[in-house]
Amino acid sequence: MSTLGTGAKALLVGTGALTAVGAGAFAWGSLLERRMFTLREASVPVLAPGSKPIRVLHISDLHLAPWQKDKQEWVRGLAALKPDLIVDTGDNLGHADAFDALAYTLEPFAGIPGIFVNGSNDFWGPQVKNPFRYFGGPSMLKAAPQNRLDTDRLHGIFANLGWNDINNAAEALDINGTHLELFGVDDPHIGRDRLDLITRAVDDLRGDDPLGDETWPDSAEHREPRPTVTIGVAHAPYRRVLTSFVNHGAQLILAGHTHGGQVCVPGLGALVTNCDIPRSQVKGLSLWGSGLRSAYLNVSAGLGTSIYAPVRFACPPEATLLTLTASA
Repeated sequence: MSTLGTGAKALLVGTGALTAVGAGAFAWGSLLERRMFTLREASVPVLAPGSKPIRVLHISDLHLAPWQKDKQEWVRGLAALKPDLIVDTGDNLGHADAFDALAYTLEPFAGIPGIFVNGSNDFWGPQVKNPFRYFGGPSMLKAAPQNRLDTDRLHGIFANLGWNDINNAAEALDINGTHLELFGVDDPHIGRDRLDLITRAVDDLRGDDPLGDETWPDSAEHREPRPTVTIGVAHAPYRRVLTSFVNHGAQLILAGHTHGGQVCVPGLGALVTNCDIPRSQVKGLSLWGSGLRSAYLNVSAGLGTSIYAPVRFACPPEATLLTLTASA
């Protein structure tokens, strides 16, 4: 005859139920949801009145491993969207042998204008970490890991696509009749951002013309203001970076890194951000302000995870198609 009391039996039943729910949630997140690739779409009204829309494909946090064939094919399929600009916000590599897989994945975008910045996993391969440490604050490198990646080879893949490196640099592109000023920083999460270089980079971009980016350059007679949009790009959306970008005139900021929290609670959202951005802005389109200025901020939840933490819950992997439209 059982000697367990009613309370003990209830506790065992409750514990068993919680264990079953937890196991089911883990199975869902590790086997299914992390492979449920999603395209999120949003409109951003930053163009001059009458401007032709610009379609921006924002890709982030691929964390690509050679065996992830479904991810590779899904990303390749995004070329059918016919974007006008690709923005890659880093953490492309999830394995030391992923270079060929990445080149294959991005090959359909060759010839489409693009820009990129680095994430930490473009320098070092994935590492085993205790996931509960993220509740204590952003993860930090105490020393350089041993699994250094060939970042130059990665940049060579992007160069073959015709994409521009804006790590602590700036670049100008003319797309659909709008002049784009794009500036970015190397990964703030590992202290490689050089915000002190942004002012000079933007000034160099605009050149010595006293009218600078404010006029069409085709003739001295044609001195009408030309439509210009300024975009800031970073891997990790730290507050200091976002505020600096706004102060430098960014109208739109693109970032990744957070994985949208990766494991979220339905109705509550992300539990961690792995940086100092508010949890309410851990993914999606929002506004970031500094003084009287503000910019649209798009934080991608990203397309991958570390191979040592292959789970997502209430936070499916994503790429983003942003359509820049004319402001009211």
